[in-house]
Amino acid sequence: SSFATESLPTPSAWAAMVLESLHYARGSFEVLDQLEVPQAKKFVPVDTVEAAWGVIRHMQVRGAPLIAITAALGLAVELHRESAAGVTGSADDAVASIRRRTAHLRTARPTAVNVFNAMDILDGIVGEAAAKEGASATSVYSAYIAAAEAMLEEDAAANKAMGEVGADAVLAAMAAAGREGQKARVVTICNTGVLACSAWGTALGIVRSLHARGRLERVYALETRPYNQGSRLTAFEIGEDGLPGTLICDSMAASLMRQGNIDACLAGADRVAANGDTANKIGTYSMGVVARYHGVPLFIASPTTTLDLKTATGEQIPIEQRAPEEVTCIKLNGVMHRVAADGIDVWNPAFDVTPAALIAGIATERGLVPRKSPDGDFDVPGFLAKA
Repeated sequence: SSFATESLPTPSAWAAMVLESLHYARGSFEVLDQLEVPQAKKFVPVDTVEAAWGVIRHMQVRGAPLIAITAALGLAVELHRESAAGVTGSADDAVASIRRRTAHLRTARPTAVNVFNAMDILDGIVGEAAAKEGASATSVYSAYIAAAEAMLEEDAAANKAMGEVGADAVLAAMAAAGREGQKARVVTICNTGVLACSAWGTALGIVRSLHARGRLERVYALETRPYNQGSRLTAFEIGEDGLPGTLICDSMAASLMRQGNIDACLAGADRVAANGDTANKIGTYSMGVVARYHGVPLFIASPTTTLDLKTATGEQIPIEQRAPEEVTCIKLNGVMHRVAADGIDVWNPAFDVTPAALIAGIATERGLVPRKSPDGDFDVPGFLAKA
């Protein structure tokens, strides 16, 4: 990795500090069923590609980094089991078999780019493993498993480093606004904590980093309709960690900012285009528009695995459309309760795109992504080329 991790706590130390989203040991993998949170902490086994695909599609796990980790480790456990039983065929056969399965995992959800990037990397690694002298199907499987496990460790380290970068950016913005030395008051949308990745969090990781420095006054969590990731998951994490937090409805953000009591808005990312346009949970664009009107900076927390050089602008980002029942009904303890009148059509995009012009900064584990010009596009390709 290109960022320093020597001074950071170990991933196991972070896990002791916060809620865990997954449990992994070689040959064994389970994830926290986020559809059960906050009513229950229930872990479900993910020991096949189909199980990984299913928990991603049904949103038992969500958050772009965690989706990628779940896909990678689900296949790793399946390959470990096959290796233990004895693998037949050549190294090239093993590559073809793995790539068929990574292709399937890419179809689970279309917007979050991390899983596509992870599968591309893993496809390349197994190809390199097969090209080595004396390669076998077993050695190819082993290369995949080791690489997937490395992704887990790298995600945890990246999140903590990104939290520090983002905290620095928030405090710098506060200093520029005449609030140097004060504690931060921030708004966040969706769930971007440990339930969205392997440890610490992305945007909520910035909140945790501020809190660890004694520089967090309060985090306001938007409930994030229609799936309520804010009220179900972020509020749960805030409570578990003892952070000073307040839950508000999405429609209350503008009134809160108008009171002049907010220093920054923080959001994660499911895909950042090459110009900095950012796809994230539906409502992020609204938050960005409101924040700009009130002079509140919006910071995006995005690991470099979420930066997508293949997508020039936000116009090319595919937006997942989800079931109307997510809007018309509320699920409690596994039971759907309809709250909307019958006979009404529903439009339910899972994500929106916030233009680069509305974003004050994009925090990654390798620093802030620079702009090409003030208030213009971000230079994502140039940043990655130097990183």
